[in-house]
Amino acid sequence: MTTRTFLPARLLDGPAPILAAALLWGTTGTASSLAPGGAPAAGIGAAALVLGGLLLFLTSRAAWTLPRACRARERWLLALGAVGVVGYPVTFYPAVVRTGVAVSTVIALGSAPVFTGLLAWLTGQGRPGARWTGATALSVLGCALLVLGPRFSGGTPIDPLGVLLAVLAGFSYALYSLIGGRLITAGHPSGAVMGAMFGGAAVLVLPVLALEPAHWLASVRGTAVVLHLAVITTYLAYRLFGHGLRHTTAQTATTLTLAEPAVAALLGVLALGEHLPPLSWCGLALLATGLAALAA
Repeated sequence: MTTRTFLPARLLDGPAPILAAALLWGTTGTASSLAPGGAPAAGIGAAALVLGGLLLFLTSRAAWTLPRACRARERWLLALGAVGVVGYPVTFYPAVVRTGVAVSTVIALGSAPVFTGLLAWLTGQGRPGARWTGATALSVLGCALLVLGPRFSGGTPIDPLGVLLAVLAGFSYALYSLIGGRLITAGHPSGAVMGAMFGGAAVLVLPVLALEPAHWLASVRGTAVVLHLAVITTYLAYRLFGHGLRHTTAQTATTLTLAEPAVAALLGVLALGEHLPPLSWCGLALLATGLAALAA
């Protein structure tokens, strides 16, 4: 059955699913911060990835046979993509603990488009265009103001290790986004690509989950947090993201997902009582302008 809509088809095929995924990802930091006391940050990320990755893999039958359908080089890319998927939660969640929800999310997502553009250029997948460069620069500037606003206003200094972890999360995100986009563009089903990468990542991250204390998972709040992260911000969000990558380059997609910091920052203010000074609100306005210029 075909659903009629007044929205342009280009938005439905590209920006809309990616922006919807960014909206869901914006709840990640807030949800993880609501985990029970004593829950290890890396353990939260690992538990969510194991469950969410298995859901992505098991609900896409094509993911089961994708490695056999790929050429040798593509199989290596799938493996590297799985490593990138693992790298994101094991660096991002500890960054949230050290730097707070808004700051860690902005740094991770703000650095990802820059890494994606550089990696795409270095691997011969296209030089960034003027429109992408301008919109991304404006969006990243908005992110920078959002991050540095509390510091200029006399807030708590940003933890350097937390910043480094968030940057590594941004690189990991750029890596698997670029690989996923390349494999999807080559003709492989988006659900299969995401399922195979995240299924492999679920296996790779099992040692992290086994080594971390797991008693917090037995609590109602711990279970609720993991279910939210696994089902909403992993399974559903990455199904949407993979769908969007069929018609949108990874460079554009990672810039569009800068909408997530705006959601995360607002949730940090409304749900967690975090404070954003005027400079940070100006940053949010610039971020929105950059995203609007790219999606228009």
